[in-house]
Amino acid sequence: MYIIAIGWLYVTVLIAFNEPTVISGIISFLFYGLLPCGLLLWLAGSKVRRQRRRYQQSLADQRADAGNRSDTEADQ
Repeated sequence: MYIIAIGWLYVTVLIAFNEPTVISGIISFLFYGLLPCGLLLWLAGSKVRRQRRRYQQSLADQRADAGNRSDTEADQ
């Protein structure tokens, strides 16, 4: 996935260098390269972020359960 993003950014940098002014080059790089690529990577990473959050919650639940099981007998 990252190789596609790198290739796309390379192409948009070349397009930006061929623009007649610096301002139009910056604008074309932003709107044709950086913003769409950032949106694509953010959307593609949402599944991974969701899985990581669930995994961390399950680890926290396991730690909480392990802490409750350590002393099952009442003190005398």
